[in-house]
Amino acid sequence: MKLKQSLICVVLMLILIPVAIPKPLTFEPRRRSHDALLQDTNANKFHLPVRGVSYSSQGDTENHHQRKLVKFSQNSAGVADGATNKYLHHSPVGTDSLPSITHISGNEAQATSSNAKLLSNILSRKSSFGSFIIDRLKKWLKGLLNVSEWECFVCKAAIGVIQRLFLAGKSESEIMDEMIKLCITFGIEDHRICTAVVPEFKDEFFTVFDKVALDPQEVCGIAFGKECASPYDPLLMWNITLPDTTKPPVVEPTLPPVSAPKMRVLQISDIHFDPLYKEGSNAACSEPLCCRSGTPGLGSSAAGKWGDYRNCDTPLQTLENLFEHLSTNEKFDYILWTGDMPPHDVWNQSRDGQLKLLQQLTDLLLKYFPKTPIYSAIGNHESAPVDSFPPPFITGNLSISWLYNALAASWEHWIPNDTFPDIKKGSYYTLLVKPGFRIVSLNTNYCNNMNMWLLVNMTDPAEELQWLIGVLQAAEDKHEKVHIIGHIPPGINDCLTAWSWNYHKIINRYESTVVAQFFGHTHKDSFEIFYDAKETTRPINVAYISPSVTPYKSTNPGYRIYTIDGDYENSSRMVLDHENYILNLTDANLSGTPKWQKEYSAKHAYNMPSLFPTDWDNLVKKMKTTDQIFNLYYRYYFKSQPQSKQCNAECKKKMICVLQTAKSQDTSQCWRVT
Repeated sequence: MKLKQSLICVVLMLILIPVAIPKPLTFEPRRRSHDALLQDTNANKFHLPVRGVSYSSQGDTENHHQRKLVKFSQNSAGVADGATNKYLHHSPVGTDSLPSITHISGNEAQATSSNAKLLSNILSRKSSFGSFIIDRLKKWLKGLLNVSEWECFVCKAAIGVIQRLFLAGKSESEIMDEMIKLCITFGIEDHRICTAVVPEFKDEFFTVFDKVALDPQEVCGIAFGKECASPYDPLLMWNITLPDTTKPPVVEPTLPPVSAPKMRVLQISDIHFDPLYKEGSNAACSEPLCCRSGTPGLGSSAAGKWGDYRNCDTPLQTLENLFEHLSTNEKFDYILWTGDMPPHDVWNQSRDGQLKLLQQLTDLLLKYFPKTPIYSAIGNHESAPVDSFPPPFITGNLSISWLYNALAASWEHWIPNDTFPDIKKGSYYTLLVKPGFRIVSLNTNYCNNMNMWLLVNMTDPAEELQWLIGVLQAAEDKHEKVHIIGHIPPGINDCLTAWSWNYHKIINRYESTVVAQFFGHTHKDSFEIFYDAKETTRPINVAYISPSVTPYKSTNPGYRIYTIDGDYENSSRMVLDHENYILNLTDANLSGTPKWQKEYSAKHAYNMPSLFPTDWDNLVKKMKTTDQIFNLYYRYYFKSQPQSKQCNAECKKKMICVLQTAKSQDTSQCWRVT
């Protein structure tokens, strides 16, 4: 479980210590007429032109969001059963436009305050018996549930308790103190991490939870999908608007002549550079990121010179060795840099620290690739705190402009100035690389299910997808071919359902224009196949998921080089092959000399005639019936680093399903898995 998800676990006391809340809270519903809600809305001076949502007018010039009524129920997954329903306002708009969730009677506030005090007393007792019971309860619950069910279970419990603390009128400092205490008591992390990570998310956490009137089912269903809960939210499954233009007839791709020009393109992703990595330090620590300090224990727990397979990120010497190797031995037409620069010390990051790291990596790339264009996409670790990407309507100190402005300054070495307005708005952009060939860089943090800001408004944040449609329609009109780059693959569950499905609809419409997609994030070597919306067995596109540079966790450092149909008239611009390269950390640390070596060529290893969508679909079909082919994919998935667990039949079924699923939370293609 990610550390940010673990942070939420600190409120497990709702389930583990029911005496803390002996009776449910009750509310007197505030039932407001629709007109009254609109009057409240019009009284607030905000403007958010988001498509796909109803608007009301104010005057002749300004449009405003219409607030929706959301039933705020505390009856979720056993959380405070029996509470009276309360209707609260929810608006997907700026944070100043909503009342705080603090309407609670004096008796209820006093009772809840007493309960919280009782809980605090219980947790403060140094009772070995109490610790034993808590430990047993945690193990018992985890034993009953798989990882996904456990995360869902904890999410619902956590949100219920957090809302109770808000309703009880607790101050921010009081809530923070309780969360830190619980983080330590329940062993989520050690004392040092708990006391650092809770304040890290303070501003984001309190701003969002104070303004969003969603119940636990809604919040957790949005974050973890329909297998966790089916939330009531009329704005959850929003739709973008496609133009009325007719989709061009689809022409099946063909291989270019052997003599046709080709491009070589490098993709590096998930560098996770750790400037504090220390050779010989403890690689088997109890924290989320190791290899930084501490005396190693007995055995092989010391961090190697070039990196470590455990919870450790990329050392500077390894990164420089990689860049030197590439600049000396390879020549690229351009480089794709698809996000996640900082290390995994998410409890100890700051805006200044992230910007310093950005500048350091920019300088390194300029040093080793001074004449090579580099096209970047933002990752989910670039912000501080991690995963925190407020949409443009969040202004002031909470806005994300500090990062987007810095990215524009960094990327100006490789892309034109006319991209800056889009970067500063939403960290997305497009540019014409060659006549007839365009690259689009997306900010996939607007589909990130760990981005809490999206609870305020998840309807096409920053109008990114509507912008993408405009770019692709213009490209289609000009007969351009387009490559899309991003960080989070759109088909995995980390991407919110509505964003993912709308993105899939866009790719389906512009399948003749978008000829390749490149993502990272998973740290693994993989791909996603897009299928036609009507002919659901017809593959139409492929998203390539590049391996990570970081070895975190239990993989070899790696990178990928694509061979792409080159620069000539009517070039398809399609990927013709890709080669993966790895650094065997075991050998490098034993010999003292790193050796970056070719792991495989996709075309040759899988015996594919080409890398068109149909070829990837045929490969997946072979995986189902031929263990040898699947096992080869499984090996490359982890970059040839042997894994402690073998992939059984159920594991194989799930992994193949993921390859056929380019829509988040959609298993409709999985019926084809044998």
